[in-house]
Amino acid sequence: MTSPGTIGASTALVGLLGDPVHHSLSPAMHNAALMAMQLDWVFLALPTPAHQLATVVTGLEAIGCKGLNVTIPHKQEVAALCQELSPLAQRLGAVNVLVPRRNGGWYGTNTDVEGFYRPLREAEPDWSDRSALVLGCGGSARAVVAGLNELGCARIQIAGRRQAVLDEVMTACGQWAPQLEPLLWSSDEALASALDQCSVVVNTTPVGMASPGNPAAAEASPLSPEQIGRLKPGSWVYDIIYTPRPTRLLQLAADHGCRTLDGLEMLVQQGAAALRLWTDRRDVPVAAMRSAALERLNT
Repeated sequence: MTSPGTIGASTALVGLLGDPVHHSLSPAMHNAALMAMQLDWVFLALPTPAHQLATVVTGLEAIGCKGLNVTIPHKQEVAALCQELSPLAQRLGAVNVLVPRRNGGWYGTNTDVEGFYRPLREAEPDWSDRSALVLGCGGSARAVVAGLNELGCARIQIAGRRQAVLDEVMTACGQWAPQLEPLLWSSDEALASALDQCSVVVNTTPVGMASPGNPAAAEASPLSPEQIGRLKPGSWVYDIIYTPRPTRLLQLAADHGCRTLDGLEMLVQQGAAALRLWTDRRDVPVAAMRSAALERLNT
């Protein structure tokens, strides 16, 4: 066996499939965890164009890959390449983790949901009487709705700017999240009412994300200071973006007395959940993963 941190002939592979993946923090945080766990494994970011996804997934199974994370744009398409799906992945129609099956093929599941809700549950165990507002209807919004449902939120409103997209989300999620309600974002009055009542707001839109070609992008916020002012102090504001850190939304929320979370913790927690599945071990060093991700983010 090769010593931890050294790649040799016996080193096993885990990795990330996506396009692009050069910016990913996953190799830093996973390799830190693998070293701490004294596993002779290495985690690599593997750029995978859409037209080569099936070839790559099949080839990695053939060489004995121990597990895979899957990111944009492959979370939906990779589901069709799995021999078995978890009930959660079936409900969401999205897979972000592949685990090799004993009798061949891949088991597909989704740890984005656990990655999202775990920090909230660790902060507050009981969410049963809470109301939540989700901003945006993209792919990550469905995982967030599932996470809020897992927490037991009594009411979940999802805000979108297009009725057709809201209808799609309601059709996809309404059966397993009966407390989900659509909110057409063009209505300031409806949004104001939701903000007045909610205990947690989650931004799943890209508004406020840093962009190398557009410095002004990081100064944007999906909610205005006036809208944030409607939240009860002590409410949670959770932005799944983590560049910049903090986002403008979280700066405004903190100034108003809200508690805040960003997407870095979601990334770390979903990665830790994946590593538990791949290794069948519970001693995943989450603190080491968080520290390595932060260090990589700041370089």
